[in-house]
Amino acid sequence: MRRAAAKTRRLELAEDRAAQLADLFRLLGDTSRLRIVAACLDSPTAVSVIAGQLDLSLSLVSHHLRLLKAARIVRAERQGKNVFYAADDEHIRRVIVDMLEHVAEQRDEE
Repeated sequence: MRRAAAKTRRLELAEDRAAQLADLFRLLGDTSRLRIVAACLDSPTAVSVIAGQLDLSLSLVSHHLRLLKAARIVRAERQGKNVFYAADDEHIRRVIVDMLEHVAEQRDEE
């Protein structure tokens, strides 16, 4: 009974939390940043590898990664001279994966 009630309960979102969430979605609304995050989902990835995979300049990728790191979307790990980036936590990974699945379902229905 409790579980059913939890599913039908409306999500209440305070103004400050809504603003924080909107900021995160704005950051992820840029296709380059979204592709960069996707490149980091499965394992820590070097900036040079991300740039090469996405055919973007190192400076552009670094700029986007600074913004994503500041928003706690990705985290950095230094290994020697290289910096590797990964999704900050499972929440970020899950949001991206779930939305990719959502987009794929929409295509299948069309």
